Amino acid sequence: MRSPHYHRILTASLLVSASALLNAPAALADPDPQTDQPAPGPGVVAAVVAAPPLDAPPPDAAPSSAVPDACKQFGMALDHASSYYEDFAYDSAGGGNSVNYDDPNVANANVYGRTALRESAAAAMSAASAPGLPNDIAAPMRSWSLRATKLLIIMGIRGGGDSLNSTANDMNTDANNVQMACAMNGARA
Repeated sequence: MRSPHYHRILTASLLVSASALLNAPAALADPDPQTDQPAPGPGVVAAVVAAPPLDAPPPDAAPSSAVPDACKQFGMALDHASSYYEDFAYDSAGGGNSVNYDDPNVANANVYGRTALRESAAAAMSAASAPGLPNDIAAPMRSWSLRATKLLIIMGIRGGGDSLNSTANDMNTDANNVQMACAMNGARA
């Protein structure tokens, strides 16, 4: 059996929803009186020409530099993140799931590592968003960027070694996938 309080809340919610719908602006089909113009008369109808596919560059365009540029940017982000995270991993290693965040070396490496991960995640997401970049390269770049963000959050909330290691392993898999996709497209990450 439901309480009368439940019915009052339901009634209030329905009234608020109904009043919001009734006060919403309606789209009108009447023409604007200031722009009344006669309907166009019969004439020549232009033929519809199919546009070229968006993924293909025009035939006379220079080759796109999206792949090598994005792969290079991702490679630099990867190097930057790995060098600073490596310091944190080295300083915090050895305790299984426990990380001694009170150790000054760990605390210092934590700050630098999170900063590098934040910068690298932004650079990787920027590289993944390059116009003309194939999805087989962009998708693992985005995944790596999101996992880098996850790792810096884990570091920020002083997470355990198991979650740090698991996320870092997933990032390594994404980085390998990016490097392979870049190589398959003639670039290097």
